[in-house]
Amino acid sequence: MAHAMSDDQVAGELKKMTAFIRQEALEKAKEIQIKADEEFAIEKSKLVRQETSSIDSQYEKKFKQAGMSQQITRSTLANKTRLKVLSARQELLDDLFEQARGKLGGYSEDKGKYQELCKNLILEGLYAMNESKVVVRARKEDYDVVKKSIKGAQEEYKKSLNGKEVHVQLDEKNPQPEGCSGGASVVGTGGRIDINNTLDERLKLLETDALPMVRISLFGRNENRKFTD
Repeated sequence: MAHAMSDDQVAGELKKMTAFIRQEALEKAKEIQIKADEEFAIEKSKLVRQETSSIDSQYEKKFKQAGMSQQITRSTLANKTRLKVLSARQELLDDLFEQARGKLGGYSEDKGKYQELCKNLILEGLYAMNESKVVVRARKEDYDVVKKSIKGAQEEYKKSLNGKEVHVQLDEKNPQPEGCSGGASVVGTGGRIDINNTLDERLKLLETDALPMVRISLFGRNENRKFTD
């Protein structure tokens, strides 16, 4: 038969139980704390990675935007500079041809050279027209010189084409308009074809046909251009 525990024994057992429960609680609390710390570290690491990735992404985006902005700025400046250069070159070319245009009238001052020039211009028209009868139009003040030029052109035409003759008449009823710098035009097929070999027209052709070579002579060859026209 069991004996009843004394008060001291009861107190001792309670103390043991209390110590055991307390130890269990401490160990449980420690375990919970360790687990919480681990979860906190994992979550913290996850958040840090997310923030780092976000920062890297934002930085990369801003870096690309900055690079693109710089490219646009450089391209804009390059285009503006190129346009200024092209504009300055065009002004120079325009001025060059304008100066040449102002000197056209001076070609008729030397009558001998001017007569030879008109002869060659008329002869060129005769070859191009290839007709037996044409008319020539010139300035009123050039009629005397052009008549001699016509005679010389006829002789050279006949000689170069084995005796083929061409009748050339000076059209004194229809002179070149006021302001014409000289030269002549050759008209054939009843007035339907007019080969304009006036000095003004030849300069216009020069502006178009010779402009690429003039540009190269003045500014050098542009390596970025595949064609020169």
